[in-house]
Amino acid sequence: MKNIVLILTLFSVGLLSAQESYKRTLKLMGSRFDITVVAKNPVEANEYIDLAVNEITRIEKLISSWDSNSQTSEINKNAGLKPIKVDVELFDLIQRSIGISKLTDGAFDISYASMDKIWKFDGSMKEMPSADSIKASVEKVGFQNIMLDKENNTVFLKLKGMKIGFGAIGKGYAADKAKDLLISKGVVSGIINASGDMNTWGKQPDGSEWKVAITNPMDKNKVFALLPISNGAVVTSGNYEKYVTFNNIRYTHIIDPRSGYPATGIISVTVFAPKAELADALATSVFVMGKEVGLNRIEQLPKVECIIIDDKGNIITSKNIEIEKS
Repeated sequence: MKNIVLILTLFSVGLLSAQESYKRTLKLMGSRFDITVVAKNPVEANEYIDLAVNEITRIEKLISSWDSNSQTSEINKNAGLKPIKVDVELFDLIQRSIGISKLTDGAFDISYASMDKIWKFDGSMKEMPSADSIKASVEKVGFQNIMLDKENNTVFLKLKGMKIGFGAIGKGYAADKAKDLLISKGVVSGIINASGDMNTWGKQPDGSEWKVAITNPMDKNKVFALLPISNGAVVTSGNYEKYVTFNNIRYTHIIDPRSGYPATGIISVTVFAPKAELADALATSVFVMGKEVGLNRIEQLPKVECIIIDDKGNIITSKNIEIEKS
């Protein structure tokens, strides 16, 4: 679950710029999207927003594992059977995903879709699954078994029953693509907010930076920090609503694809990065890697920062983060 509240002022600045912010909220990719553009008038703004919606819809058709006609579904249906030729765009997304898997030692893995759904976070679980069932649940997970043929643009999943899915990176990628398209069409400023996978460029009509309020995971009705964001992406992952507790240990709905066990010790991760795709993937990965390893990995990446809140309420930040308390 992503929990970012956008602090956004909507107003015109009179004769100087004669531009305003226009926002539309709609459901895309099964999630809430808020698309904001700075434009001269409502007609122009709606034209721009329509372009973004069409681009996001195009990407959903390409990467959806729910659409039986998508290239992703074709890859999954032929797991263990034969390679599938795909568009360059999808091939490159899968290749970048494998790169993030290597970077995070497998904490991020698009083959998580192969995982058996043995954990329930709807209140129905009364005891932990057995160690054997947890081990068996991830037998077909492993990015090492995604075979790419660059020359022929084919993707092959080695194990029968193996699947890939883009739930932890897809909305971020769609936000990046919509942003790039709008910039290419001359939109000077805006925000693509894909259920908290947020991508910004330019500034507000008054010349100030866009700002995001980070939800306090100890009290989701409160904000603990207000941070400016300029021409970049910010993603927050939190486990403060979907979790189970056994033996006084809180197990989040974010599951380690390597072990099958839910992540513990962290309740919120916010990642700032140049691209929403990367921020999206890293926010989940830090949960799985834990505070020390996660922070260490983040600090090795250029132009990437994070805020981690552990289950004791401690706030840990990467070295270049400055928090403006709200």
